[in-house]
This record gives sequence, C-alpha cells and structure tokens, in this order.
Amino acid sequence: MSLLAHVSWGDGSPLLLLHGFTGNGEAWSHLRPALGGRFRVLAPDLPGHGDSPITPDTTFKGAVDQLLALLDAQGMERVDVAGYSLGARVALALCLRAPERVGRLVLESGNPGLRRRRDRGERRREDDAMAEVIERDGLEAFVRRWEALSLFDGLRSVPMDLRLRLRERRLSHRPEALATALRALSLGAQPSYWARLWTMRAPTLLLTGERDTKFTGIARAMAAEIPLVWGHVFPGAGHAPHLESPEEWAREVTSFLSAPWIERPLVDSELGSNQG
Repeated sequence: MSLLAHVSWGDGSPLLLLHGFTGNGEAWSHLRPALGGRFRVLAPDLPGHGDSPITPDTTFKGAVDQLLALLDAQGMERVDVAGYSLGARVALALCLRAPERVGRLVLESGNPGLRRRRDRGERRREDDAMAEVIERDGLEAFVRRWEALSLFDGLRSVPMDLRLRLRERRLSHRPEALATALRALSLGAQPSYWARLWTMRAPTLLLTGERDTKFTGIARAMAAEIPLVWGHVFPGAGHAPHLESPEEWAREVTSFLSAPWIERPLVDSELGSNQG
C-alpha cells in the first residue's frame, strides 16, 4: 500500500509528475489548462512533502518503492514520467528500477548523481547542515534562505501570483518531515546512476534553462550516455523552466510525449526471412 498523498486531474494517457524539493503535487497545477486535455496526470507528494509521511528510516530507494505502490494502487501499469530537480532524480531512479513501467521520460534540471564517494559524503554533510537550519530556526527562516540561492534567480521574474503560490507551498510543510526528507533524498544519499545511463531504453527528453549553466552542462553529459535522447534548453530561463516558461515547457513536453513511436520493426522478421 502506498503512503503517498496525491492529486489527479485531466483525461488521456497516464502521466506521472514529480515535483522538486519543497514542492508538492500541486506544484504542477498551473499547467492544468495545457496538459489536462491530453493527459491523465498523477502528481504525488514525495515523502516528507505535503501530506506524505516520512520516517527516520526513509531512503531514496524507499521513495521509489512508494511510487511503484502508488502506480499499482491507481491501476497504472505503464506511465510516462516527468520530474523536476529532486523529482527528476527520483524519476530516473524509477526508470532504472522498473523500466517496464516507464514509457517515456522527461527530466528537467536533473542530476544522475555524484560520481565520487567523497563528493557524496560532502553533499550529505551540507544537506544535514541545511536540515539543521529547518530544525533550529524554523521553516520560515529556511525558506528565506532557500529562496535566496542563486539557483532560483530566474523565479524572481515569474508572475507575482505564481510566486505567492510557490511560497505558500514551501511554507505549508511540516518542518521535521522536510528536514528528514532533505537528509533522506539528498543528492549525497542518492546512488550515482552515471554508469547505468547507457542501459536506458525509454525515450528521454532532457530540459534545462539557458541561464542554468551547471545543469545544462550535466544534461549534455547525460545526453552522451543515454541511447535514445532529445534535449531542449529554454532561452532566458533558469533552474525551473516549468515555472519560468510554462507555455513553452508544456508545448515541448506535449510534443515529445504525443509523438508517434514505432514499437516493433517495420518489416516482420518472418516476412523478411522469406524474401529473395
């Protein structure tokens, strides 16, 4: 049984949307007009976010287990998956863990992991310190610090109503749950998936913002490893194109997910063997 809270909307082919850190399932609600007529969207709260519980023994692998249980509970045998930042990392893990459950994959500002154990250890220490800020100073102080990161400079130009909803979501979390999620789902707690990218068979779309040079570089390195891959860089956008350029994001993703694919050889193998 899945413990993940979730929202569902739209009608069409199934699409799992995974939010970033400090988000929840409502993080995609501004895209309902663009996506709701084409996709049956399932948008969960990841562990420790929104109304989804978290325990001290929650792990990155456990988050994937919970997603698979949610898909089972919803009767979704196979879905397309799109994830942003933390959600992109979890989406990648889901695709590698259960490739038969993922049709197409969209990774926005994602990271397959840190290659070196030393770097993962350093990142865990950094995220633990950030979690202590939540526990010591409270959620509002943490959110102010989080929003001040240069990574999110692009969000300062989005419409005010969208910014207010984003801040409201960030402040709606339970501090102790978000702190535990930060530790459990840290980039330092995530295995490095770089060595497994070549095994992926899902058609994959990598999305980044032009101003986010770090993650655009990561996406280009990923594209060199993934067998069936497309990429798009949104002009003028930063780390969160789905918020900074929502209409362009929706067009790019809809086009990718709606494109026809050939699931079997054009020439039947038996027919081919009888030719000549």
